[in-house]
Amino acid sequence: MRVETRLTHERIDAAAELSRFTSEARNAGAVVSFTGIVRSEAGTRALELDHYPGMTEASIETLATETAGRFEISSLLAVHRAGLIPAGETVVFVAAAAPHRRAAFQAADCLMDRLKTEAAFWKREIATDGARRVEPHDKDHEDRNRWDEDDGRR
Repeated sequence: MRVETRLTHERIDAAAELSRFTSEARNAGAVVSFTGIVRSEAGTRALELDHYPGMTEASIETLATETAGRFEISSLLAVHRAGLIPAGETVVFVAAAAPHRRAAFQAADCLMDRLKTEAAFWKREIATDGARRVEPHDKDHEDRNRWDEDDGRR
C-alpha cells in the first residue's frame, strides 16, 4: 500500500494531482477524490493556515497512514496547503484508490473528517470586515467520531 502526503505553500492543481494519482493506481477498480476549496461566502477573502513545521507534516502523515490501514485500499494521497489561501483556491486534495469503490469512498471520507478536526493547523478566516479564528464545528467532530463506530461502515 502506498501513502503519500505533502504540505505546500504553493497552489494545488487538483486536476494534475488526480491525473498523476490515477496513472499510478493502475490495478485499482476505483479512484475517489475530494478537492476542498476556500469558500467566498459572507465576505471571506482568504483562509490563513498557520502550522508548526515538522509537527504538521507528521500529523498529516499519521492521519493518512492510520486511515489507509483501516480500509482495503491500494493507495492514499493527501496534499494540504498552508499559508494565505485566497477564496476560490484549493486548500486540500485527497484521493484514494482501491479494488472496489466502497473502500475508496470510505477512506477519502474518513481522512477528510480527520484532517478537518485533527491536523495540526491554526486557522484564521480573513474577511472584508476583519479576521477571526476558525475552529472545527460540532458537526465536524460528529462526522469524525462516526469512524470510531463500526469504522463508519453502516
